[in-house]
Amino acid sequence: MASKKHSKIVRALRFCLKLILILFVVANLYLVLCKWVMPPITITQAAAFIQGYGLKRNYVSTDEIAASVKLAAIASEDQLFTDHSGFDWKAIDKSLNAPKKKHRPQGSAASTISQQTAKNVFLWQGSGIGRYIRKLPEFYFTYMIELVWGKKRIMEVYLNVIEMGPGIFGIDAAAHQYFHKTALKISRAEAAQLIACLPNPKHFTVRPMSRRVSWRYPQIMQQMNNLEGDEDVQALLNGK
Repeated sequence: MASKKHSKIVRALRFCLKLILILFVVANLYLVLCKWVMPPITITQAAAFIQGYGLKRNYVSTDEIAASVKLAAIASEDQLFTDHSGFDWKAIDKSLNAPKKKHRPQGSAASTISQQTAKNVFLWQGSGIGRYIRKLPEFYFTYMIELVWGKKRIMEVYLNVIEMGPGIFGIDAAAHQYFHKTALKISRAEAAQLIACLPNPKHFTVRPMSRRVSWRYPQIMQQMNNLEGDEDVQALLNGK
């Protein structure tokens, strides 16, 4: 009897290990494919559709996105994007040792654009225990997209998959929704306003403009001015 029970446990463990291996291989093949192909759908997009928000998106290439949008994203979300290898270790250490705030919005300066992209494309949003379960695969996928995709592709995918309002995903869909323009035609101020809705676009609305966005976007524009002269930033903005 004990032998049969042991045998069942061994078979179950073998099945789990095989399943994990298969999922690992499929995930890495998908990661490589996404170097050239936009994700057909993400978990966050699927969740928004199921929740009744709909799914508004229009994937565009990096050449169809205004340089000011990329600059605004770097200025607001990850000023060391062109310098780090996926992780801002100083910011992570500061975040871990900072006093906790009860009403702090989701998202953190310690989360780089690369980490956000990995989370958006391959994983899920949310806090609580799911956030801690997500951390290990998030680190893995962040490392891999830095290695396989490179900065230009990471920025391109990031700006196409981020949520920018209820059921609105990507910079082009947001530009059409809020300004009736393409992502290539929006102004510098409009780019800053769109990025200012992060990390909580359902609450920090662009139109009508929430107090958070009206307060935040001039700060982003100032940081854009400060970063614009950086050689590495300019290279990324010029598609290199």
